[in-house]
Amino acid sequence: MARSFSEIGAKVARGDAIVLTAQEVGEALADGGRLAPEEVDVVTCATRAVMSGTYAVLSFPAASPGSFVRAKGARLNGVPALVGPCPNERLGHLDLIVFGTAESREDSRYGGGHLFRDLVEGEDVRVEVDVEGGGFEVDLSLADMSTARLFGTRHCFKNYSAFVNPGEERVSTIFHASTFDPCWTGASVSGCGRLNPLENDPLLETIGVGTRVLMNGAEGFVLGKGTRSSPDRPNLSGYAEMHEMDPEYMGGFATSAGPECISSWAVPIPVLREGILERMAAPEGAIPLPVLDVTTRKELGRATYADVWEGVDLMVKFDPEACKRCTACRAEAICPTGAIAFRDFLPTLDRKRCFNCGLCATSCAGDVFRAHLGSLRFAGREVPIVVRQSDRLRAERLAEELKRRILDGRFRMTEMAERISP
Repeated sequence: MARSFSEIGAKVARGDAIVLTAQEVGEALADGGRLAPEEVDVVTCATRAVMSGTYAVLSFPAASPGSFVRAKGARLNGVPALVGPCPNERLGHLDLIVFGTAESREDSRYGGGHLFRDLVEGEDVRVEVDVEGGGFEVDLSLADMSTARLFGTRHCFKNYSAFVNPGEERVSTIFHASTFDPCWTGASVSGCGRLNPLENDPLLETIGVGTRVLMNGAEGFVLGKGTRSSPDRPNLSGYAEMHEMDPEYMGGFATSAGPECISSWAVPIPVLREGILERMAAPEGAIPLPVLDVTTRKELGRATYADVWEGVDLMVKFDPEACKRCTACRAEAICPTGAIAFRDFLPTLDRKRCFNCGLCATSCAGDVFRAHLGSLRFAGREVPIVVRQSDRLRAERLAEELKRRILDGRFRMTEMAERISP
């Protein structure tokens, strides 16, 4: 069985297409179940994770024409930006590039990812501009920016790794929201398992240059392979317009080694041949997860994504009445997305900011935050998972959202313009 992209596109246009999420396909194929190729035309896949390789290109008027010659530097909510590449001499206009991992000069737990979400939420941001002989400040919002594009240089990895700290000293690292406890105490994990787009199309048969995707809920396109992509560890580069993004799918993630950036992708995979569907039958337990020493990056063994996503809580449970009124709330202090606060002496949890990383459940002295995160089993060891740098719950929701948009005609699939070599 082989079908062309145009055949499937025509079925979608007629409203005859059968669209399933990768989660639904996995459930249908579980325990020896079968799906005939004609029973599904498109599978929607998604991932939401900490993705370092993220930057934004912002362009906007900052002052009246002729008020300065050119900008020499700029900061948005304290986050440094690169000025250029266009100098915009005497126009009062700024072209800026902001890295998702750039750290605010005012708050070490606030970075580019936090700034991007604030902009998409419609918040005003303070823009400080350095010019020859001085500088000025202005408050602007995303609505004031004629151009605001988010780019991924290395997103959507097929293969992620888990990390443990077998040493005897605590370690600061981007792979943990607090310093990593020693002596095999806990594990940090990432990756959405069988929901991940490149797990379902590792040979890049259907995903290529020009494939339309959802990035943080906004329509965008694949640009090509990402940096450090390889046949064994492929990843993608892409972009989308920030004006159309949903803040719930993006944001910043504070780690013990500086701020990181959260991004989300949803990708449609047309079922062009039977082998594509067969590959999606792989259970979580068949997807390997290398476990690395967080300091040396040496592989210590291999677990699977069954350890990460089967029989666990995808959402953190929250019971404010269970608060023990600690002098200082550790869960609030280390929450990487700033989702925990106090109101009237009781803890609150902003569900839209919560990443479901589970760190609060492993650090709360009471039972305010609870989540079964599972354990990694490898090389004769069992190490409890203490923090997740992927949000499987919202990845599932984003795959469902893409499915709805395809079915109701709001999302138009595009055939790749050029194939990406793995």
